[in-house]
Amino acid sequence: MNFVAIQMLLGDRAKYLGLIFAVAFSTFLMSQQCSVFAGLMNRTTSQIKDVPDAHIWVMDRNTQYFDEVKALTDDDLYRVRGVPGVEWAVPLFKGLPAPRPSTARSCCHHDGVDDATLVGAPRKMVLGSAEGLRQPNAVIIDRVGYEFFFPKQPYELGKKLEFNDHLVTVVGIYNSSAPFQNLPVFYARYSDAISYVGRERNTLSFVLANAVPGVSDREVCRRIDAATGLQALTSKEFGWKTIQYYIAHTGIPINFGITIAIALIVGAIVAGQTFYIFTLENLKQFGALKAIGVTNWRITGMILLQAMMVAVIGYRSALA
Repeated sequence: MNFVAIQMLLGDRAKYLGLIFAVAFSTFLMSQQCSVFAGLMNRTTSQIKDVPDAHIWVMDRNTQYFDEVKALTDDDLYRVRGVPGVEWAVPLFKGLPAPRPSTARSCCHHDGVDDATLVGAPRKMVLGSAEGLRQPNAVIIDRVGYEFFFPKQPYELGKKLEFNDHLVTVVGIYNSSAPFQNLPVFYARYSDAISYVGRERNTLSFVLANAVPGVSDREVCRRIDAATGLQALTSKEFGWKTIQYYIAHTGIPINFGITIAIALIVGAIVAGQTFYIFTLENLKQFGALKAIGVTNWRITGMILLQAMMVAVIGYRSALA
């Protein structure tokens, strides 16, 4: 009977191909929108992933995501260093200075890393090295940012830019993770970075830390929370917290969800209607089978087999 069901399905080639196309198109649209949404959410954590040296991020208690910077005091850095289980802790500055020469992008991401250790500096270098930041007024720029500021020019160190009346020199070019906001990303030493933006009373954005061997990152985060009143998260936790913020406070999930729902509904309606018509047109064949003793359950199984075959082929065609 299964062979008969398959032959009935393949016999009407036009409706069979129509069913395959409806399922494949619906599946393709849903999977494409899901992958774009996942990639977009992954981009929100790009600058967190670009700091592989530190496993713990310490921030203000009310910080909800990476781009929401609530300045800490210098004393907070020393308090974190004094927590049992912390192997080391260093400052990280995050600002949005306006580079010159002026361009269509009025600002960029600018991170300041610890002067002594350079913890937080990028590691996926295209040209130059992180050690170049030890030079005065030195910056490292991401590859896309370099191509924007110096279009159609070969990668070359020594290029000049101006931040807040400070002339800086490009000493490195690196491959950054794909960012959520399409802005160039610069790195400099902490002492230099804070002078490239308007000065405020408190300039410390985050504290990067690592746990001593033998103590888990989560346990050190708990100790920092209890001892300082600040919020301490592992890199993975901070990344998920950033993603959850964008899911909860932006229209991105709703927009993608509507598209996915429409694709599912339209695909189901078109495929279901076509398969319903196909079944009605084969009532004579099903009647003949019933006349020779085939049970209703067996006929139902044949129809379900046809539906499953169309669904699997259509799904695999969309993902191929």
